[in-house]
Amino acid sequence: MDKIIRCYLAAILVCGIMLHTSCTGHGSAYKAVFLTGQVTHVQPMTGLVLWNDLAAAMDSTHGDCISLEFSYVEPCRLVTGKTNGVISYDWTYLDNKLSSAASRGHQMVVRFPLCYPSNRSNCIGKPGGTYVPDYIRQQPDYRETYSANPGGDGPTWYPDWSNSELQWFVKQFYSDLAARYNNDPRIAFVEVGFGHWAEYHTYGTPVAFGTNFPTPAYQRELFTHLSQVLTIPWLTSVDAGDKVYSDVCVHADTRELAFGLFDDTFMHSQHDLSQGDGWNEQCWLWSGIERWKNGVFGGEISYYTRDDQHNFLNPEGMYGVTWEQAAGKYHMTFVICNNAPEGSYFTQQRVTQAGIAAGYNFCITDCRTNGTNSRITVTNTGIAPIYRDAYLTVGGMRAQESLRGLLPGEEQTIEISAVATADNVRITSDHILPSQQIEFDVNLSAQ
Repeated sequence: MDKIIRCYLAAILVCGIMLHTSCTGHGSAYKAVFLTGQVTHVQPMTGLVLWNDLAAAMDSTHGDCISLEFSYVEPCRLVTGKTNGVISYDWTYLDNKLSSAASRGHQMVVRFPLCYPSNRSNCIGKPGGTYVPDYIRQQPDYRETYSANPGGDGPTWYPDWSNSELQWFVKQFYSDLAARYNNDPRIAFVEVGFGHWAEYHTYGTPVAFGTNFPTPAYQRELFTHLSQVLTIPWLTSVDAGDKVYSDVCVHADTRELAFGLFDDTFMHSQHDLSQGDGWNEQCWLWSGIERWKNGVFGGEISYYTRDDQHNFLNPEGMYGVTWEQAAGKYHMTFVICNNAPEGSYFTQQRVTQAGIAAGYNFCITDCRTNGTNSRITVTNTGIAPIYRDAYLTVGGMRAQESLRGLLPGEEQTIEISAVATADNVRITSDHILPSQQIEFDVNLSAQ
């Protein structure tokens, strides 16, 4: 009998302890916290993009409407030579561009082309010359090829992709770039490709693998290498889906890699299959239309006609499609539109509206605290995920779980060991500039 009584009393004691714990400390009832918040600016790493020089010229009027700038960066401007097997660099040219953009509160999208059709002289002093570093071009077994005016774009020299030093250099260049800039918030995205402007084609010149274009095997080798060394989100042209140039999007070794896609003739008159030729949409399909869930999607508004850049922001649409519809269909995070300011629609209000329509947007739908911990529910109301780590932060305390990869329409409930108040909830990231802020809407009635 004594044993039964002792067990009974012990059970009462445990229940009492559990009851007490549920009313205090970690087990206290969670109570709602009133928050305010609204997305009023284009979010970091999203929106409409101007080239570096134009962004500087327009900063006083449109600086707050954009968060990204774009620039080509020629490898021949960065590489000074190679000694004892080690490439030597002068990164000043790139750093100056990054610092210039950062001074305006903007991050950069950068691309490192080797082949650039043009009538203008470049860093090696001849029109259409390659951007291959000088130490490679001087080697006796390095031989470039030439087209006078492919596609009407001007003189074009092609890198010698039979050259083993060039093949080694490109991989090593991205390794060295990653070592220097992977954790530099001034770079948002890196665009990668081959051929004209690194856009994965040689229009007007027949492709010759191992001569004017890298072999499919080397392309796969490089893509695998990039996925191992770059933590900066990187993307390649949708033309990589065209089997004339590549098999990286279908080959078993590379199709599952988390790289994104860019479309350099976005929203032209026959972009989609429903609009006519639909070659662009077909390339998106071949390249992997679902890649946006893990790899950033971006591009550039078409130059097929001058009016494409001028009119794509027309709220009533262009060729039957609005920017918001096109961006939503392809889950676009950013788009370059350097000639759009020449049109009548490039107003501060419209650029901000169009920028907010791209990429991710966060909304807090529930926020509660029990006096020790806080539970916060976040929904992604945008059209794409955020592609770098970002964290709910309460009173300076970061959550352990990242919001990276939260898909549109999905929600995530996160617990943080801090007490939420009306004004101490933030979303923070090490991958944005100190001057930038990830905003959020608040809709507590959604729960």
